Amino acid sequence: MTSHQTCDWIGNSGKRYNYYIHSLPTSIDPGQDGNYIYAKLNNQQQWIPVYVGEGDLADRSSSSHHQADCIRRKGATHFHCHLNASKQDRRSEEQDLLSNYQNAYQPNGCNEQLGG
Repeated sequence: MTSHQTCDWIGNSGKRYNYYIHSLPTSIDPGQDGNYIYAKLNNQQQWIPVYVGEGDLADRSSSSHHQADCIRRKGATHFHCHLNASKQDRRSEEQDLLSNYQNAYQPNGCNEQLGG
């Protein structure tokens, strides 16, 4: 993944997370766990998150993603990702980012907010 352009996403905590940028469609080798963001550029050329998640990047970048239809409808053009072996750290990062990027939740994005 080192030959790709990168982007920093900032969590609600202020922590910066560096992600590699892949144009869609993309193919990631299996067996690589990490965090990912489906994103698109707005008119000001700023990245807008469509879906924030974690897991096996090969599965999550495929067209069989459980939110694939929503991600397409919302206009995601890129898959941002980085490796992260620790499940606990991946989940913490996912929540930190979702706390800062509330627009990734439905109806603007495709993440579902727990508890309604």
